Amino acid sequence: MKENRFKTFITTNTWLKIISLVLATVLWLFVISKGRLVIVMDIPVVLMNLPSNLEVIEKPKTISVSIEGRERLLKKLRKEDITALINLSQVKEGENFLSISMDNIEVPKLLTVKKISPQAIKLQVDERIEKSIHVRPIVVGSPASGFSIREVKVEPQTIRISGPKSVVSRIYTVKTEPIDISGISNNLYYGAMLNMSVENVTMNISEVEVNVSVTGTAK
Repeated sequence: MKENRFKTFITTNTWLKIISLVLATVLWLFVISKGRLVIVMDIPVVLMNLPSNLEVIEKPKTISVSIEGRERLLKKLRKEDITALINLSQVKEGENFLSISMDNIEVPKLLTVKKISPQAIKLQVDERIEKSIHVRPIVVGSPASGFSIREVKVEPQTIRISGPKSVVSRIYTVKTEPIDISGISNNLYYGAMLNMSVENVTMNISEVEVNVSVTGTAK
């Protein structure tokens, strides 16, 4: 008896039941999608696992991604919350092209990456080298009347720098910050900062000791 009732329920008004099911499904999809948005953000490119003997000298700073999620979550989203992590363990010296997939994008829970642009980036990679260069003290101004500079010494006289071979190979000296000796009548000992503004080049020290000796008598 129960079997017949079930069969009658299934076979009666079949199209009406199908339409009802479709409408219910559409309504369910509408409800769960309500309040969801898609936004486009520029996110930082973070390089990792670069071999110690290599240096990246050219790379994109950001890529563009489309993020989908609840409106309230997207409103709180900051650029630093999402990053593109690029593994450089297999890169070689020269020009490298690396593809970017969803797996490279770190995104908070409940948010989804829908699109990435570009889907590949170009990196220029150079050999990393180290060498010694001379320190050049920069002295400005003049001693007091009757005095003159006898000697300018710097300690240490050389420092070590490291960075991309194409850049480091063209650097031979590094200057100190300007040291003002205007009006001095005694020897001056000064801790001077080094001026190295070349991108991707690092120094083993950032400060040197400069000794300015003067000679003469006051007038």
